[in-house]
Formats: sequence, C-alpha cells, structure tokens
Amino acid sequence: MRSRAYEHTLNSSAVPVGHPVLQIRDVELRFGGVVALHDVGFEVTQGHIHSVIGPNGAGKSSLLNCVSGLYHPQRGSIRLHTGGTGSVEATHELTALPPYRIARLGVARSFQNIELFSQLTVLENLMLGRHTRMRHGVLSSLVWFGPARAQEIANRGIVEEVIDLLSLQPFRHLPVGALAYGIQKRVELGRALCLQPSLLLLDEPMAGMNSEEKEDMARYILDVHELAGVTVILIEHDMAVVMDISDRVSVLDFGRLIADGTPDEVKVNPAVVEAYLGAEDL
Repeated sequence: MRSRAYEHTLNSSAVPVGHPVLQIRDVELRFGGVVALHDVGFEVTQGHIHSVIGPNGAGKSSLLNCVSGLYHPQRGSIRLHTGGTGSVEATHELTALPPYRIARLGVARSFQNIELFSQLTVLENLMLGRHTRMRHGVLSSLVWFGPARAQEIANRGIVEEVIDLLSLQPFRHLPVGALAYGIQKRVELGRALCLQPSLLLLDEPMAGMNSEEKEDMARYILDVHELAGVTVILIEHDMAVVMDISDRVSVLDFGRLIADGTPDEVKVNPAVVEAYLGAEDL
C-alpha cells in the first residue's frame, strides 16, 4: 500500500485541514448583455473534494475561469488562502490577477478539452507542469551546472512522484498523441498535479469516457485527494461519481447558486431536482 508521503511533496498548501482555502463572494460575470454568473458565492474547505454541478450553460466553467484568471468578473471577490507563518495568514485576491500569477500561488487546473502537446512524450508534458516552479535563468540552464542542475533534479523528482501516483510508468516515453483518450486525460491531471497545487481545478475530467475509464479516473482523483492531500474543485456531469466522491456540492443554474451542501442534502433539494428534471417532470 502506498504511503501518505506524497502529501509532503505534491501539496503546497499550508492551510490547516477544515479551514477555508477559497472564498467566493458575490461574483458577477457578464459578456455584454449576457449574465454568466450572478451573485455566486460559497467557500471551499481545505482537504475537501468540492464539486460544482448544474445543467449545460449553468456557468460552471465560467466560474473556474474566474478562479484561474482566464476571466475577470465585473463584481465580487475571490480570495485564496495559502497559509502563513505564526498568526499571519496569507490571503490573495484573485479577481484582477493574470493566470500565471494565480498559477504561482498554487492554483492548477485541467481543461474540459485535452490541452496537451501531442508530439511530446508523457514525461516531457509533465515536466512542462513544473515551469512556474523553475527559477534558474537562461545562461545557467544552457551551462547546466550548480543551482540549475540541482533544481532540474529536484523538479524531475516531483514528476517521478506524479508518474508513480497516477501509474503512468508504462507510458512515460510515449508521445501523448499515441495514447488512448483515458490515458491522455490522466496525463493532463498529472501535469496539473506537477505544479504542487494548493488547489486543483478539474473541469469535467471524465468527459467522453466509458464506464471503466470513469472508474479509473475517479480512483485517481481520490488518490490525489487522499494520498497527496490536495483540495479539489470538480466539475462533472456524472451524478453518481459526484455524489460518491464529493465532500460538498454547489449547484449552479443559469448563473445563479441554487444549492450548496453535502451530497445527501443537495440530491433531495427541490430546486436542484427541478433544475435537472424540469418543473413538469418534477
């Protein structure tokens, strides 16, 4: 059985388990006259898998894009807690930050559509996930000695842990474009994990998978959560998976938050049932 040693290397958060790691308050996002998000707010707790669900077009991916810096909401607050020393709490307002700054704070994400470099190997794609953690300059990289060499070895060590955690060893030297779809999705999860995230955003990681691939991906998400100790925000349409692995669920419908609670609370909420089935079916 694998140990919990991953938690000390693949998780960069210093926030204690059970404390808020992300606070979303009154977020509004508009595209011209279209309101994608309206007064959305909830908290994500350190150590949880927090799922965001809703019908197509509910604003789920738009919300993740706001958290990761791809979109900037017109109103509201998104605060990331990264912990601190002693009584000092490090809190960062994300709404105006560019994506690379948010990535450096430890927010990593995967995308609904695979965004890998198909001609590069699995190992090379995973090493790209370390780019925000590499600090040596161009000259030292070319010469490759001293600090640059030590940093390269350290970064490679993190990648090797991800390969082990996600069982990617048989594919490490194969080009990603030659792999099965389910393996490619696992590589994308691994590349995000190579950032050593304090918060991992997964946008429909099981989209397009068959039932066996979904079971595998759910197991790997649980491994990332339980063995590496990473807090996860998950967007997923498979309600069986969501209700099985989530600690808390937030539900969006037409850009509004209509429910937020435990899986058991959410699945019997009349507003959630109506959003999925419609008033007539209800």
